[in-house]
Amino acid sequence: MIRSMTGYGEVRRSEGEVSYSLEVKSVNNRYFKAVIKLPEHLAVLEGEVEKLLRSRLNRGSVTCTLRVASHSADAAQEINTAALESYLAQLGPLAGRPGTVIDLAAMLALPGVVQPPQMGEAELEKQWRIVESMTLEALEHVLEMRRREGRAVREDLLNQTMRIRDQLAAVAARAPAVVTEYHQRLLARVNELLSESRLQLQLEDLKREVAVYAERCDINEEVARLGSHLEQFERLCDGEEEAGRKLDFLAQEMLREINTVGSKANDKAIIHAVVEIKGLIDRLKEQVQNVE
Repeated sequence: MIRSMTGYGEVRRSEGEVSYSLEVKSVNNRYFKAVIKLPEHLAVLEGEVEKLLRSRLNRGSVTCTLRVASHSADAAQEINTAALESYLAQLGPLAGRPGTVIDLAAMLALPGVVQPPQMGEAELEKQWRIVESMTLEALEHVLEMRRREGRAVREDLLNQTMRIRDQLAAVAARAPAVVTEYHQRLLARVNELLSESRLQLQLEDLKREVAVYAERCDINEEVARLGSHLEQFERLCDGEEEAGRKLDFLAQEMLREINTVGSKANDKAIIHAVVEIKGLIDRLKEQVQNVE
């Protein structure tokens, strides 16, 4: 069953005096693209989080955001006094100028002045287990939403293909009559012209002209290919494989076939059906952009 690329999952958890909030959002994208936002002291885990996301999601623009709030004194960041003294030494010549004020709060915001506390391997491993567990749980919420959205997209896609089939059946039924009507119109017109000059029409010439016209406006091959594309499209909608790219390709091929039908068929009823089918295929193309 096809899945959408739109999904959202959020998980909240507390461990002692530390609270965690992790959210994963995914939207349409031709490929997989991950944006991971972790607190500075856990930035080293970004690569592992991306691997985890890739293991469950294959397409889409995915944003994973982790927020950590600690109520413990151990959470205080360390001040790099050496870096702060270096900044002060560089600003020293400006200190004596009138109106110059050195703001300590602004100094603390300079790069390298305030650093997160060093984390040992054991603590980092503990943090990873927490982040991994929360990410997997959030991904389950994302996947469930993707499956739910996918079911709705599938229903819409199959509804459009059914309507295309109806219009295509009308085209196939009308096609033989186009040649017959052309034959009748051509015969009536030629007889009208010949009656004035009292000439006789060679039947073989008329047959040859009708045969050329029939060859030029024959759409049976395009109709058959379009029907085959519809069958494959519907199978993919109900299959287990990730079908987004294949569905997009098939929609493009269907549009190409119906454009050829429109260029060949010199008939008002067929042209009307072609316009309807092209509109339905455009709807398919729009919808499959959200299929994983």
